[in-house]
Amino acid sequence: METMPEQSALGTLLRHVLELLDGDVAKVYDELGLPDYRPRFSPYVRVLMIDGSASIRELAAKVGVTHSAASQTVAQLARSGLVVLEPGADARQRIVSLTPQAREILPVIEAEWAATAAAARELDAELPMPLADLLAEAVRALRRMSFRDRIVGSGLDLPLASGHSATE
Repeated sequence: METMPEQSALGTLLRHVLELLDGDVAKVYDELGLPDYRPRFSPYVRVLMIDGSASIRELAAKVGVTHSAASQTVAQLARSGLVVLEPGADARQRIVSLTPQAREILPVIEAEWAATAAAARELDAELPMPLADLLAEAVRALRRMSFRDRIVGSGLDLPLASGHSATE
């Protein structure tokens, strides 16, 4: 029997939910004949389907991740033969485009995306509120006040480099 992380271990619980979701989506891709395709690829592929090409910075903004995270995922996509990178307007910019190999598997990716959305709606029906809504609310709350500030606000006395506490 699989154990559940304790509820007070918030980060562990969030990682566990993500592992359950992404792990099963990865299994579906494997069963669809795409064993090297990762669930994290789909938001990038979908942006490139619509836009044709984009810089890594543009992809990061549209997917909603940091430039570093987008750069790492784009590198994985390139290693998998799904995107090509070309020089942009200046030496620092890289333009990302889908390869013919990626375009060939788009119908499978789109079908999986639709099935995943349907499965998410089914999951949401079992929850007190849709999971995406809850997560979006959590992001908004954390943007209003960071988790670090909430930890310090709970009374934790953080030492500063000079030897004084952060709450003095």
